[in-house]
Amino acid sequence: MPDKKIVVLTGAGISAESGLATFRDSGGLWEGYDINEVATVSGWQKDPQKVLDFYNLRRTEAAEAMPNPAHLALADLEEHFEVSLVTQNVDDLHERVGSKLVLHLHGELKKARSTRDDSVVIDIGSMPIKLGDVAEDGAQLRPHVVWFGEMVPMIEPAAIEVSKADILIVIGTSLVVYPAAGLVDYAKPGIPKYIIDPSEPELMNQNEWVHIKEKAASGTPKLVEKLIKEFS
Repeated sequence: MPDKKIVVLTGAGISAESGLATFRDSGGLWEGYDINEVATVSGWQKDPQKVLDFYNLRRTEAAEAMPNPAHLALADLEEHFEVSLVTQNVDDLHERVGSKLVLHLHGELKKARSTRDDSVVIDIGSMPIKLGDVAEDGAQLRPHVVWFGEMVPMIEPAAIEVSKADILIVIGTSLVVYPAAGLVDYAKPGIPKYIIDPSEPELMNQNEWVHIKEKAASGTPKLVEKLIKEFS
């Protein structure tokens, strides 16, 4: 077993380089949809068809997207270290390159769940969800994603992973949206911390972090190569 554990927090910036649109960079619109209408419980209650159309589109786009060099580099990292990925993304690009321990904070596009019982979850792949599609409990299926205002059930397991890290990496997320933003606070003091972001991070104490001012696809392979040389 590798003697160092690396925890990587990934966000929309890593998927953006595979062509998947990000909410933060699109003025509150995702593919022309108002976020309040398609990513909230009230939006679902008002117009479930619109919500399903939106996520069916995103599911199709995610299925067609290809992993980029950042995803590949993180998968390579597992050959040298124990690696846990905590992602805010709902696509499966990490899994498609072979990353084994991926914790999805905000759910997964390839899954659907019952509107009556959150624990009733099924795999749907890239198939659409339609009105009238029901779970085994007879309730309408909805996307298995965390909408704004909903609880984030995986936040506690994610915090436990971060607390075990010997090295912490943040890629493609500004970490300004809670509860995910609070995850870095669980890291052990004094461990190496790296952030890959072409802009200045808003949250970070610059004395604690090594800032790699590049996009994910170019910065991640360089950091992975550096870590393998220095720590493996």
